[in-house]
Amino acid sequence: MGLFDGLKRNKKAPVTVSGIETVASAQQSDSEVELEDAQLADYEPEELSSEAVSGQQEGEYDVVSEPEPEPEEPQHAEASSSDGSLNPASRVIKPYSEKSKVDHVIGQTKIMSIINQKGGVGKSTTAINLSAILGTMKKQVLLVDLDPQGNATSGLGIDKRALDACVYDVLLNGVPVEDVIIPDVTEGLDVVPATINLAGAEVELVSEFARENRLKDSLGSLRGKYDYIIIDCPPSLGLLTINGLVAADSLLIPIQSEFYALEGVTKLLDSMKLVKSRLNPSLEIYGVLITMYDARTTLSKQVSEEVRNYFGKKVFETPIPRTVKLSEAPSYGMPINEYDPSGKGAQAYRAVAKEVIERGKNS
Repeated sequence: MGLFDGLKRNKKAPVTVSGIETVASAQQSDSEVELEDAQLADYEPEELSSEAVSGQQEGEYDVVSEPEPEPEEPQHAEASSSDGSLNPASRVIKPYSEKSKVDHVIGQTKIMSIINQKGGVGKSTTAINLSAILGTMKKQVLLVDLDPQGNATSGLGIDKRALDACVYDVLLNGVPVEDVIIPDVTEGLDVVPATINLAGAEVELVSEFARENRLKDSLGSLRGKYDYIIIDCPPSLGLLTINGLVAADSLLIPIQSEFYALEGVTKLLDSMKLVKSRLNPSLEIYGVLITMYDARTTLSKQVSEEVRNYFGKKVFETPIPRTVKLSEAPSYGMPINEYDPSGKGAQAYRAVAKEVIERGKNS
């Protein structure tokens, strides 16, 4: 018997596909089957029969008959218009000169690049939420969005259409980084935003003098003004990513707990070693973060074990779970600590932020 043979069909049975719950209300006739629109609010997952569970083959996904319910909807500002379309509230954009005063003594600034050449592993999600939560822990944080997609910018509710300049102008037009910083986006967090203009930077940087050092030179004046400068790198190993590697003191590498996430890690480490030997001798791995972790599946556990065996103590103790709320938060223009402060995603990133601070004390 196959894994799903125990599922019984009925006319109003909920159907679970890859963790997304939908329901189809079917009316069958001799000539056609009409499906009603899926209603996403009140679904209950269908239980698997004992035969289906016992029919698993070794190495397949573990099956949980009663998935853990999602937390209640958080109390937050409306993020959709009357017609149901997403309409995240925009953050107030003000000049750097109006930044709130820092209420603590800032020591040595730590510049950290979040990097993985594979897309969809949680780089921008980690950049947004780690930066925002460090800000709530009385740290001054600057988030530099170095990805032409600008996900870290829009994910914090910044309207890219309202920007006069972005990190592209810093890299290629000689604009001082202070003129581009958006201060006080959330508590303790400033942002250097990115727009679609950055997409042309890869080509334009090729002919520029000292092209690998553009970001490093720009951020030099900010040392001593922030506890952490976090750089969200694009999913590639091009010139923008090299700028992120050269500018950073250390790297944070998110690795998705899926099979394909392990491919290419060697290439990433080779690129890091090349930059370290020729352009940035002090570059080190600050930590490796396991993302999109699902403890219910054998695969997630196996990938986690492989990563921990390879990187050892570099791996953060707390993995980031796969949750709906972490995926939803950017559409509301909020970090997870604002959108769902009591949820599993926020708790996990708080634990990681504490590890980041502790590692900084011991380094």
